Amino acid sequence: MSNLETSLKECLSAIDGATAVALVDYTSGMALGTLGGGKDFNLEVAAAGNTDVVRSKLRTMELLGLKEEIEDILITLNTQYHMIRLLKGRGGNGLFLYLVLDASRANLAMARHQLRRIESDLEI
Repeated sequence: MSNLETSLKECLSAIDGATAVALVDYTSGMALGTLGGGKDFNLEVAAAGNTDVVRSKLRTMELLGLKEEIEDILITLNTQYHMIRLLKGRGGNGLFLYLVLDASRANLAMARHQLRRIESDLEI
């Protein structure tokens, strides 16, 4: 098991094209840890905004009577991919990993695979 800081660093170093990552509590909208981003990309704002995305999708699934779990939510922009991965298992309830990828350098299938692996090692 690895700690949060190590896991966030691993996201940026192990996932091609990763430019920012955050662990977010979607019950409060608070980022519990962030890495990357910068003056042109405020991860705190992105974390809060994507909390609304997660809550909306969960509410919609409930209204539709869907009994499945969300694995990933993917938002594609012209130059970026934004991936939201809801955490499962011990200590992960109410949390998601938020990953920003440079679309010109990222491989979505590999990013999903790596994020899943990092999630399994994450100690919260």
